[in-house]
Amino acid sequence: MRLAAVVAVLAVAGIAAWYFIKHPSAGPGAFVLTGNVDIRQVNLAFNVEGRIESMLVHEGDRVETGEKLATVENSYYRDALAIARARVDAQRAQVAKLVTGSRPEEIALARANVAEAEAAFSYARSVRQRQYELARRDVVSQQNLEDAETNLDRAQARREVVRQQLALAVAGPRQEDILAARAQLAADESTLSLIERRVADTVLVAPSPGTILTRVLEPGAVVLPNSAVYALAVTDPVWIRTYVPETALGKVKPGMPVTVSTDTPGSRTYTAQVGFVSPTAEFTPRAVETPELRSSLVYRVRLIVQDADDGLRQGMPVTISLDAPGKAG
Repeated sequence: MRLAAVVAVLAVAGIAAWYFIKHPSAGPGAFVLTGNVDIRQVNLAFNVEGRIESMLVHEGDRVETGEKLATVENSYYRDALAIARARVDAQRAQVAKLVTGSRPEEIALARANVAEAEAAFSYARSVRQRQYELARRDVVSQQNLEDAETNLDRAQARREVVRQQLALAVAGPRQEDILAARAQLAADESTLSLIERRVADTVLVAPSPGTILTRVLEPGAVVLPNSAVYALAVTDPVWIRTYVPETALGKVKPGMPVTVSTDTPGSRTYTAQVGFVSPTAEFTPRAVETPELRSSLVYRVRLIVQDADDGLRQGMPVTISLDAPGKAG
């Protein structure tokens, strides 16, 4: 009986020692809070529709920022990309053509046309004059004179046309045409950029470090935009949520160091920092309600763990020890 009593006493002492090591008593300059590791989950989805080509990770896999997770068949998007690039190239050439203006050869051709039209007009005028003299002496019919006058009018009109064409060639394109071509080029480039982003969106990447919680779909499934493919538990940074009663609000300041421990036997103590203190009071959440605090007001506090490891799991209850201002460090 005496041996059994001694064993019982030692067992109680051991349990008490472990408790006080894991949950040190708040001394004159410290106080203890309880909280939970924040549950931070992201539903990952493609931003385009299509048939899933590959799913590259499984539930429980750890991923890093930018790591490829899944792909959608992109042949349709690549065809659209090729068309958009061709349109941009064609429009760029059109803008360059308008900005450069008429080539010297085009202006020379226009001048040659004017010279030809001047010669034709001179010839038609001389013919008309001869026909007029002959018709006045009744050597030729009146019809011959009218034909000569018609040919002269045509030569004069032709000369005016080629003169205006020369003026246009020398002046070059209108400024309005250049502005319109540049606006069309900007629209085509925007379309190209949009299609390039859609091609990039056929690859799903991890937005942050974390662990895959759920693999929702499999290769071959057809997805629509924003249809969840994976659920990701964000593990960096690790946040802890706790609540401070109104009477202790002055003891918690952003940036102050704290220590965090769990109830897991053999677990280590973590270092954290107060990152955020809510400016708004709220009633005690049900998760931390006690009969004494049921109607009390509290302020939400976020802690950022600086040396987190796999020992801190999302949703896990933790104990937080805070040093009073002026005693930290």
